[in-house]
Amino acid sequence: MRAIVVDDSRATRTILRRALVQEGFEVFEAGDGRQALDELKKTGPLDLALVDWNMPIMTGYELVCEVRSLRDLDGMAIMMVTTETETSQVQRALEAGANEYVMKPFTPDVLREKLLLMGFAK
Repeated sequence: MRAIVVDDSRATRTILRRALVQEGFEVFEAGDGRQALDELKKTGPLDLALVDWNMPIMTGYELVCEVRSLRDLDGMAIMMVTTETETSQVQRALEAGANEYVMKPFTPDVLREKLLLMGFAK
């Protein structure tokens, strides 16, 4: 399995990378949505993207919309991992095509539970 972690915080990317590696993922990283799209052009479609909402250049929401508009990437599962906690924001992300939503701060157990729900955890 292959995943990309998209977050402008290097610390958050490291935490998420470690969690995904423990679940058997090969992990790629990007600091914003534009970098993520560039990485996906190189790697091809991945199984999963963990995406922050608030990032420079291209937000996570904009990335979700863009990924869902691209036929070759449309099948990739997307989990928003963000500080955005308003119900309207959660609904907006899910309507745009996110499959799951995790609010920061999160515990490893919460992340693993969401991965299980999505069929990715061991």
